[in-house]
Amino acid sequence: MLIADREFTLQEWCQFLRWKRIRHCLRIWENTCVNDELARDLFMTLQPGEVWTLFERTWVYGGWMNVVITLSPAGDRMIVASDLSVLDVLVTYRLRWGIESAFSALKTRGLNLEATHMTAADRISRLFGLLCIALAWMTRVGAEDQQGIPPRRDNRGRLVLSLSRQGWMQLSQAVRWGLDTFWTYLQLLRTPFPATETSISGSVRC
Repeated sequence: MLIADREFTLQEWCQFLRWKRIRHCLRIWENTCVNDELARDLFMTLQPGEVWTLFERTWVYGGWMNVVITLSPAGDRMIVASDLSVLDVLVTYRLRWGIESAFSALKTRGLNLEATHMTAADRISRLFGLLCIALAWMTRVGAEDQQGIPPRRDNRGRLVLSLSRQGWMQLSQAVRWGLDTFWTYLQLLRTPFPATETSISGSVRC
């Protein structure tokens, strides 16, 4: 399965994926031709939070794919084409954002992985493993801290403070001041994340 942003949506690339029988889920440009019209002109009455799809598979980048469109609270149009079923398209594409956010938190916006300037593969591997544990811990603490509290979002619908940043702040305070909450946070390493709703069934319109 390949999940990719718009920079990777070229017809030659999509044809290669089909030739190799690699399932794919790709965000496409708004000026992509879909059913003889531009993708941005589809579903002009789409409202923020709604998910719409074409009634049947359509010809995109040299092959038949499902096209799913949604609108963010800020009005950004998300158009995704895939050879997956309609209900799996957005659920799968959301995984890309989670991976991208994780790498961002591991690098300049968080744990500064690149600042080590390491070149030995085995050392980088061990460090990367430790940072992944730290990131998971930070995010778990942040999720616990935010549980039951509506998260603050900006005008683009994104979290003002990420769960990992929230967790980092709480852990830093607990370690710096020797707070008893540190031991509670330590126990969270053995506790699963709260369940989240990932299904979009029943909310897709054609």
